[in-house]
Amino acid sequence: MNRYPTWKYLLIAASVIFGLLYAVPNLFGTSPAVQVSPARASLTADESLLSKVEAALELSGIQFNRIYLDANGVKVRFDTPEEQFKAKDQLAKSLSEDDYTVALSQLTQTPDWLQAIGAKPMYLGLDLRGGVHFLLEVDMDAALTKSIESSSGDFRRAMREEKINYRGVSREGLNIDINFEDEAEMEKARRFLNDTYPDLTYNTSGSGKNLKLTASLGDAAQNQIKEFALKQNLLTLHNRINELGVAEPIVQQQGLERIVVQLPGIQDTAEAKKILGRTAALEVRMVTAHAQRSDARDFDRKKIEDAEKGIIPAGSELLYTRDGEPLLVSKRVVFSGENLERANPRPDQDRPGRALIDVSLDSKGAGSMKLTTRDGVNRRMAVILIEKDKKEVLTAPKIQAELSSSFVITGMENIKEASELALLMRAGALAAPMEIIEERTVGPSMGQENIDRGVNSTLWGFASIAFFMIVYYMLFGTVSVTALAINLLLLVALLSMLQATLTLPGLAAIALTLGMAIDANVLINERIREEIRDGNTPQSSIRIGYEKAFGTILDSNITTLIAGAALFMFGTGPIKGFAVVHVLGILTSMFSAVMISRGIVNLIYGYRRKIDKLSIGQIYQAD
Repeated sequence: MNRYPTWKYLLIAASVIFGLLYAVPNLFGTSPAVQVSPARASLTADESLLSKVEAALELSGIQFNRIYLDANGVKVRFDTPEEQFKAKDQLAKSLSEDDYTVALSQLTQTPDWLQAIGAKPMYLGLDLRGGVHFLLEVDMDAALTKSIESSSGDFRRAMREEKINYRGVSREGLNIDINFEDEAEMEKARRFLNDTYPDLTYNTSGSGKNLKLTASLGDAAQNQIKEFALKQNLLTLHNRINELGVAEPIVQQQGLERIVVQLPGIQDTAEAKKILGRTAALEVRMVTAHAQRSDARDFDRKKIEDAEKGIIPAGSELLYTRDGEPLLVSKRVVFSGENLERANPRPDQDRPGRALIDVSLDSKGAGSMKLTTRDGVNRRMAVILIEKDKKEVLTAPKIQAELSSSFVITGMENIKEASELALLMRAGALAAPMEIIEERTVGPSMGQENIDRGVNSTLWGFASIAFFMIVYYMLFGTVSVTALAINLLLLVALLSMLQATLTLPGLAAIALTLGMAIDANVLINERIREEIRDGNTPQSSIRIGYEKAFGTILDSNITTLIAGAALFMFGTGPIKGFAVVHVLGILTSMFSAVMISRGIVNLIYGYRRKIDKLSIGQIYQAD
């Protein structure tokens, strides 16, 4: 009567094994470590950096447990904090601080075989680990103003080139007003501008010789500009935060105009603000001499040789590409990152497998670009990234034709290279200014105190529930506690597998989940008691009790799931973290309270031929 098929027991066993494998990494703790990562976007973490770090440590006699290379940089694990601090100081001396960031870190001690199957500990949030939190607001009005001002300059240049007669161009808010004396000229301008700048909306007004064409940003265009500004600022912040060497930083959008930045482990807010406020500069200049390509002239090669000896012509400087090619580059800037409006990678349709970058400039950059390239066809133009007063040529393509506000940079081997270059070109510029509207610091000691309190509250809550259930429901209470323990195991395993970030509200949600999960077992046990009071046999009471309780458990959990889903969709930050743990806890409690507890009860009572009494505590007959 109360027997489970084999597949259900196999499912329960598999879930318990899953829970053990993915929850156990949280027990191994962390070890002190040092992370060495590139401080400049143009540098990469590779085997040569690994060799440098290893050689520096061995030369100074510092013992380390393990050293390896990953996507974030070189990481070195130590046995004691003393060795960790010594290593940080030594590596900071051995490596250029302009090129590399040496940061203290904590690495998990989870065995490699567990990490190989994706079993890793949960991330700890700022309130548990300590660090700094910033909430930044993007000035969207400034982004819209910048865009409309750029369009205003583009209009003047474009209409002069098309020989359209107009009296003047002025900006009023998010509108551009162009005055005309002739209706035919105004209509000609409207058609031309509508074809050239289709994102704007055009309206005409006035009469006689006081005619006006008004171009305005529509809702769709404004939304597009705001979305670009937010994404651009997110990319820029990501690029800057990489310099800190922070493990597991959080840079994410909050709402339509705000960005949350959380830097676990960082305690110096002044240093964090300094990094966030820094900017890399982009400049484009003409190449005056090169030596390594087949079209290089002999006197150009001689110039390069002299420059490498220190004899550099006036108005030029010697720079190197990422491949080490020396170039003499003019000091006159054609345009800079401030003039860059867009740099998007895309596949090169003419050369399959290769890629290019679509570039768009503002009116100032476009005018300079046009004048420079008019007489510079077949010459090379260098795209230079300036970080920490260091200059590096990202690419130096040949000019194929006269260029203006929009052009493409070709020569990238694949879309990945084009994406990286486009990111570097955009990295130094914020699309719109930002203001820090919220700032707070959490110390590491406070984080540990929060962990201790959260864990202790969960353990004491579990112990109290276990004591009550075992005393009141006896064997069935023991079954309920076992199911509750498995529920907690599965919840921790799911959070670890999903690499969720556990925060203090998340710990509160775990404690709340325990209290809610035991409700289902109380309902089941009371239903079984009720059936026994009604005179049913023990076997029938078990079956009917579980069946009747299931409907009530399902209804209550569905309503709670709806509330959790609403918190997740509309909440932010800690509220969303609470919602994730809460929803996962409801799902695991449903599985453990109904299926796992029933399976254990079936093992105990389901294979006995005759049962006279159930160990479910004192059953009082109703009056």
